[in-house]
Amino acid sequence: MNQEEFPEYTPRQPGAPMALEGVRVVEFAHFIAGPFAATLLANFGADVIKVEVPGRGDEFRYYPPARPEMPDQGAPYIWANRNKRSITLDLKSEEGLSVARDLVKSADVVIENFSGDVMQRFGLDYASCKAIKHDIIYCSVSAYGKDGVFAKRLGFDTVAQAESGFFSLNGYADRPGVRAGSPVVDITTALMASNGILAALNYRARTGQGQQLQIALYESATLLAGYASMQNLLCGFEPQRNGNDSPDTAPTAAFMSADRPFYVNCGNSKIYQRLCIDVLERPDLANDPTLADRDGRMARRQELFDTLQEIFKTKPWAHWQARLAKASVPSAEIRTLPDALRSPEARSLELVTRIAHPVLGWIPHVRLPLRMGETPAADPRPAPSVGQDTDDVLASTLGYGSDRIAQLRKDGALG
Repeated sequence: MNQEEFPEYTPRQPGAPMALEGVRVVEFAHFIAGPFAATLLANFGADVIKVEVPGRGDEFRYYPPARPEMPDQGAPYIWANRNKRSITLDLKSEEGLSVARDLVKSADVVIENFSGDVMQRFGLDYASCKAIKHDIIYCSVSAYGKDGVFAKRLGFDTVAQAESGFFSLNGYADRPGVRAGSPVVDITTALMASNGILAALNYRARTGQGQQLQIALYESATLLAGYASMQNLLCGFEPQRNGNDSPDTAPTAAFMSADRPFYVNCGNSKIYQRLCIDVLERPDLANDPTLADRDGRMARRQELFDTLQEIFKTKPWAHWQARLAKASVPSAEIRTLPDALRSPEARSLELVTRIAHPVLGWIPHVRLPLRMGETPAADPRPAPSVGQDTDDVLASTLGYGSDRIAQLRKDGALG
């Protein structure tokens, strides 16, 4: 890591309120969907207490790569768990469960993503937590829902991608479908869960009533199919894999200039006209009676693509970039992720900064997309090590005295 690549994080204005200040979230979750939902809430000021198994903690901690100084904090874990406090509890012990119940009593929101009836066996299911805190908001994240014949099936992001039909939409027509490179189902599930929690908090503020929320990875994967679901259900259309070409507009595709690949999106006929006349200086393509119409361009898509590719390969990207920008034709260089994170656009948005870290000195910080003018996001804190905040949570949050904490530790409730 090169420190000079990323500016130092600029702290929020002193005294500025946070949108979720005063909201406490207790997270009984591991891997991505549940923990990242809690991170989204922590980003705007919620106090998130992550409950982990003593010793190893969340198994997601060990997803590679990791810096040798922190083998229990791989880069994926750091990404998914910032701005939290970590406490270790042995939920198989009565003492550990007693602490967990006290945490629930202090909380506004519980997030869990254990499979099957695990939380029920611990006595931490929604009914039990509601008996402890009558207005608790309880969010259950699972693979296939908490009820029904598939409730106990294990599932992960890529399993949901495959089974939901999402695989079938991605890739090229002459080969099998492929998964998305990032955990898009987990991220979508986290986004939907956090939205649901915010809605439930708003409802509770009006009525005083909590509620249980459920979200399944399978549902989120289906959402990611976008309007293809309605195309099939309403019109009987079966979406096909189109690679980098759009199935809806043309010419919308990836092209190769003389030196690098780029992407052009001609979402309507006006953009197509500007592409042909102002960028390519080919009025014949613009005035062709068939190509002037969207459906005609779709019918002759391959012919049009081949014609444009012959033109584009004659000049470098810098040449086309300037002309495309001037003509207001949506386009982009096809970048690698390292290039994108260091791009002028990323710098302009202050997307990546650096923050202090107790072990490494500093780490990069990738800002979440939403900005709020009156209630700016919380200043970022690095993801916690296993149980690093156990004593702090027990003392400052639950009000336990030093003798009780020592006894819990002696009894093995804390690991």
